[in-house]
Amino acid sequence: MNIKVGMLFYFLSLILAFFSRKIFLDCLGAEFIGLTGMLMNIMSFLSVAELGIGTSIVYFLYKPLQEDNHERINEVMSMLAFLYRCIGFIILFAGMTVSIFFPWWFNDLETGLPLVYFAFYSFLASSAAGYIFNYKQLLVGANQKQYLVNSYFQTISIVQSITQILLAYYYRNLWLWVVVGLVFTIVGIIIFNYRIQELYPWLRINLGEGRKNLKKYPEVLKKTNQVFIQKIKDFILYHSDEIMVGMFVSVVKVAFYGNYTMIINKLNFMVNILSEGLSAGVGNLLAEGDERNIMKVFWELTAARFLVLGIIIFSLLLFFQPFIGCWLGKEYQLSNIIVYLVIFNLFIRYQTAAVYIYIGSAGLFSDVWAAWTELIVNISVTLLLAPTYGIAGILLGKIISFGFISSFWKPYYLFSQAFHRSAWEYWRGMVPYYIIFVLFTLLTIWLKLNVMDQHSDTFLSLAIYGLAISVPLFVLFFILLFQFTPGMKFFIARKPAVLKILNHITI
Repeated sequence: MNIKVGMLFYFLSLILAFFSRKIFLDCLGAEFIGLTGMLMNIMSFLSVAELGIGTSIVYFLYKPLQEDNHERINEVMSMLAFLYRCIGFIILFAGMTVSIFFPWWFNDLETGLPLVYFAFYSFLASSAAGYIFNYKQLLVGANQKQYLVNSYFQTISIVQSITQILLAYYYRNLWLWVVVGLVFTIVGIIIFNYRIQELYPWLRINLGEGRKNLKKYPEVLKKTNQVFIQKIKDFILYHSDEIMVGMFVSVVKVAFYGNYTMIINKLNFMVNILSEGLSAGVGNLLAEGDERNIMKVFWELTAARFLVLGIIIFSLLLFFQPFIGCWLGKEYQLSNIIVYLVIFNLFIRYQTAAVYIYIGSAGLFSDVWAAWTELIVNISVTLLLAPTYGIAGILLGKIISFGFISSFWKPYYLFSQAFHRSAWEYWRGMVPYYIIFVLFTLLTIWLKLNVMDQHSDTFLSLAIYGLAISVPLFVLFFILLFQFTPGMKFFIARKPAVLKILNHITI
């Protein structure tokens, strides 16, 4: 349910985003839209103040939720409320401090500084209010009801966008656009907190007790420090591509590379929805302590994620270059080597997705050395290779640094610390996945070079040849995963009708 609702709103928001972008640019102007984008980027930097507190505290909710221990839940939530209130006020103070420099940054804008300050303080108030009042959504997510959070906030977001579209089209008033966003934030907080009270009438938040509970739960601050290191590493690694390309290649190539990363980021967002929808369920599963079921679900998730990953990777191999050529022109295409490295980097990042879901749900954040190692290796390899190999060197830095940690250390860490099993059990189980994936990757590259590149001059030909090739390819990949991996058999067993068909085909 979490995944279904998340994907539904993902596609609705995606469609609305393309449509609204055009209306806002035409009716409000590129300068104002660029300004709001910059202000939101500033807000994203300020959100680092969250420090990973939400991630670390959610771990402490799984067990009491599984046991229906209201007293323990109230203790943890009171602690979360206290910490998030502190974060909210820190963000307010930091935001007001940053705004002191706006006269130097935005003095030349035609919109004027009053609107800049009004828009920023509206965004700032919305962000701080989210921490101060909406922290209870973490309880809902930990209780495997993330679909409720998505339903409320995404519905409000869509209604807000539609309202802003209509007002922008008819009135073209910049101030009104900002006011609408602030009003809907307030409405969303009121509605959601009312719903929380209905769902959890026993929930009692005591900020004073929450502060005292920090001493009762010393592991919270310890895990928060560990998660913070991981988040800082991710923030630096995954938000530095364009800066590195600009430094070592050229500003023009930043735009070229950005066309590819925009598509990758949309896929990342979709994959993250799948992870968020599963994390609470895995946390509950670990809290139950059924070892046999824990391992069964682990291999189910591994198979399901490899199926999704295969569809994404094979689609990118087939369509990435031709799509860029049809969309923007062949002069905007990067070399095939760079594109292959972009795709391989995506594979490395998500091939152990099930491992990372279990690590997060088990609260295993103590390997901070791995984060520092990954960051240091990434920077070192990038500085060594980027001056000579450009974008390819930057991507190799990511692949080399993350590849070892992701493929070897993280599975060992999970199996030894959470499952108390040998990591060889994991690597033996992964052999069929890697063999099948490599064979299909080579087949897909051959099809891309000999078919797609020859017949993809227009969107129509791209769609026709792409469907003719990709559909049989995906079906065959799925059948082989079912035939040779127990995890896919476990996963399909949840769908008896599909299992019956597959058994007939494979026999």
